[in-house]
Amino acid sequence: MNKLILLLCLSLNFMACQETAPPKKEQISPSPKPAAYSLSGKPFYAAKSSEKLLTKFENHKNNYEGHPTADNLIWYARFMAYQGRYDEAIELYTKGIQKFPKDARFYRHRGHRYISIRKFDLAITDYLKATELIQGQPNAVEPDGMPNAQNIPVSTLHGNIYYHLGLAYYLKHDFPNALAAYEKCLATSSNPDNVVSATHWLYMINRRMNQTDAADKVLDNIQLEMPIIENQAYHQTNLLYKGLIDLTTLLDNGDGDTPSNDAIDYGIGNWYLYNKDTVKAKAHFEKIVSRSSWSSFGYIAAEKDLMVLK
Repeated sequence: MNKLILLLCLSLNFMACQETAPPKKEQISPSPKPAAYSLSGKPFYAAKSSEKLLTKFENHKNNYEGHPTADNLIWYARFMAYQGRYDEAIELYTKGIQKFPKDARFYRHRGHRYISIRKFDLAITDYLKATELIQGQPNAVEPDGMPNAQNIPVSTLHGNIYYHLGLAYYLKHDFPNALAAYEKCLATSSNPDNVVSATHWLYMINRRMNQTDAADKVLDNIQLEMPIIENQAYHQTNLLYKGLIDLTTLLDNGDGDTPSNDAIDYGIGNWYLYNKDTVKAKAHFEKIVSRSSWSSFGYIAAEKDLMVLK
């Protein structure tokens, strides 16, 4: 009898525990923080990073923590940015400016990421400071964080500073200042990749300013055959501007979701705009912003133009 009572009590206690225990809550992952916002306020999110990229990031992070040099901090911040973690990269570049105030590279890279998050005025301020710091200093080839197929860097520190300064002005539609910056960019190097990239923007800027003769003049150095390593998209748009290929050739390049195709489509959109076909221009700009490469220069430029054309 005593055993029966004991079993009954245990059973009742078990049932009571089952009834009073709080239900388990479903584990819900928090939404990722937007990496940036469009000019109209649309949130953008970073794509998932590859294991290879994350491994390189950890290596650069460890290098900096073990040896906090300017070079190691720059690489740590660059690979932070490659993950779409732009705000954190900007914080690291700011730390670099505080520790190495005369190193123009920190302003150069921070300005780039201000462009990525659509803070053009802050980018311009950084690049103007960088231009001050490089005065009288020798130029140098800038190593690539994401090497091209031939693993040959094609840009320089001075060229990148003036290139991105011109871009920031362009994205504000401040075309006179953009023109001056890209002219200085072109003067920094005769490397074919640099020639075609600067010429692409110089042509578009002059056309936006209704300076057709000047636009045609900047194409003098563009040839059908050039030893381009990286900037094939800019070479192609320049060939279109110069009349060495027709529009169909570019239109047949496909609709891949890449920064290179954004650059081509942006050039085509501008070509239609110069020729008074606003409908087709807007269609190309809209095609660009329907893609996922929201940090590409062509995407940001198309975004800005669509705001003006509406």
